Amino acid sequence: MPPRTTDSTPERRDDDRAPSTGPEPETAGEREGGAAAGAGAGSGKGGDGTSGARPAEPGAGDTAPTPSPAGGDGDEAGEAGDDTDQRVAAMRRAADGGRRWRALHLAGCAVLLAVAVTGGAVAVGGGQDGGTGVDAVSAAGALSPGDLARGDLDAGIASLQKHLRAQPRDFGGWSTLGVAYVEQARTKGDPSRYPQAERALRRSLDLEPGNDQALAGQAALAAARHDFPGALNHADRALKQNPYNERALCTRIDALVELGRYDDAAKAADTADDRRPGVPVFTRYAYVHELRGDVRTARSVLERALGSASAPADVAYVATSLGQLAWNQGEYKTALGHYARALAADDAYLPALEGRARTQAASGDRAAAVAGLEQVVAQFPLPGPLVALGELYEDRGADGDRAKAGDQYALVDAWTALARAGGANTDLETALAAADHGDKKEALRSARAEWDRRHSVHTADALAWALHVNGRDEEALPYARRATATGYRNAVFLYHRGVIERATGDERGARTHLKAALDLNPGFSPLGAREARTALKDLEGNR
Repeated sequence: MPPRTTDSTPERRDDDRAPSTGPEPETAGEREGGAAAGAGAGSGKGGDGTSGARPAEPGAGDTAPTPSPAGGDGDEAGEAGDDTDQRVAAMRRAADGGRRWRALHLAGCAVLLAVAVTGGAVAVGGGQDGGTGVDAVSAAGALSPGDLARGDLDAGIASLQKHLRAQPRDFGGWSTLGVAYVEQARTKGDPSRYPQAERALRRSLDLEPGNDQALAGQAALAAARHDFPGALNHADRALKQNPYNERALCTRIDALVELGRYDDAAKAADTADDRRPGVPVFTRYAYVHELRGDVRTARSVLERALGSASAPADVAYVATSLGQLAWNQGEYKTALGHYARALAADDAYLPALEGRARTQAASGDRAAAVAGLEQVVAQFPLPGPLVALGELYEDRGADGDRAKAGDQYALVDAWTALARAGGANTDLETALAAADHGDKKEALRSARAEWDRRHSVHTADALAWALHVNGRDEEALPYARRATATGYRNAVFLYHRGVIERATGDERGARTHLKAALDLNPGFSPLGAREARTALKDLEGNR
């Protein structure tokens, strides 16, 4: 499952505070660990869906647009937020082509996708206007995590655009629009919005240099593009202006975790909890503890946060976080209960729909899992659910399923190209998906590039697995050990380490870690779990 931190960091409301979030004492065996948020990533056979990675290059050549005589903006305030059908159709057309001539033409896919998706949004999106969206996104207000995954975000963007046509010098409105574009890109799988976000945030800073809202928005944008050093820099600048800016406090935690600076991330989480306790901080605080092996504290904080949540969006967000935590521990009945509560609050909340489908698959209800993931990817074809659905097709093995699986993996390539065109770095997604379902050499190139940028447990695991599938197991083993050395309870990491140990001749280590993976989360991946059971049976037979 994707990590529980997010790039969305809504401003705190009075009802966000949990009764108590003080940390419980840590055990002596805890160590720092983890990786944080981002767009859902390809899971490979592990099905982990770790966060994205790689610092992204800023959109080159973007300049702040000039307001039109009517007071609007030709690039930002006039563009609508969604047009999901055209975007998905464009990606699927590109994926169809990629299956036929991917080896020759994938380099041009990003340009084609960017033109198709952005062009469609400009052509048909500008007329949207919805009054209800003002509650979700307003010039002065903040963005709630659940609202960002719902249609309210699109209506809110339309309302902001209308407002900025009338009031083009509202720097707060421009910063909020920029953050809304970031959230639309992240939650709707549409990276073409990143350059728009960049221009809107720059406009805010042109109007009011150094304003903390726009600096925090730039931090969120950098994190969404997986430029984590940039995210940290922008967050620190925002906090220098306003030490209580919640979005900056939260993005700072995300960036430190993704950079592998786990002790610093824990301190940042404590600081954020002291300054701006609320749902966005609580979920990050919990995740930092989970990554250090302290599942008890993580669950306790999330339960308190859920008990204090009143808005449906916050209920969906926190209940989903609890579902993902339970899923990671193999507690499927508990996870399904949390997802049910999330969907009762918001029946269209994408992370809950995806989490429920993955849990159904792990519980043996493959038909429901396939139907659920098909529903998810039909709307938002992101790498994590695409790979998960492809593996379910492979595991089912009915007539035509192999071709269906190939379709999903081709769409991962299409999404990657589109993300790169939007200025995002996709090396971790590429490494994870390609290692099992694509070009193994490209998987290794991408994993090495990501490791050169940051040393998190997720990049260590990705590099270990990419080295393994390229037959370089002795080189892979130290990275596999590093990925599992933090206390983070992750069945995929344990599975990868066990397979690599078996390949290096360490049968005792292989038995230990393959069994640990299956004991922790026996349905962590339809293909990976099956291979882990087969390998463990063979090892037991050799004793």
